[in-house]
Amino acid sequence: MLQTRHPFLLVRTASWAVWTLAAFSALAWGLRGPVSAGPEPLSPSAHTPAAEVNMEGAARSLGAQPVAEVAAPSLASRFQLLGVLTGGPYEGAALIALDGKPAKPVRVGAVVAEGLVLQSTQGRRVNLGASLQGPAVLTLELPAKK
Repeated sequence: MLQTRHPFLLVRTASWAVWTLAAFSALAWGLRGPVSAGPEPLSPSAHTPAAEVNMEGAARSLGAQPVAEVAAPSLASRFQLLGVLTGGPYEGAALIALDGKPAKPVRVGAVVAEGLVLQSTQGRRVNLGASLQGPAVLTLELPAKK
């Protein structure tokens, strides 16, 4: 009977391969060294300040058209007077729409909008101001009859 040495050679070769891979792995980690938080390597951008970008010029070069600034709506354009009930000096009411919303009835002395009070009603006109006794900030008139 012949004995074969193949099982022994197979184990020996596999063992040699595992130990070789372990040695190369240890060597690779050893050469890598400890990671330190030292200074970063010099690069061209490390010492030069970043160039400021002209956003308007960049937008024009990409074909943007200048946009006209939209002015905030004037105080008078926010209100629309739809009706007036006159009374004595501190009596009366008005039907006022604010910012295109449905109109609401407001009595003299009541707040119409933030910082504005209905001060008085006279015929087809109302006065709005910061307080009931203060100067009128805004005067609203009913639209002309058609």
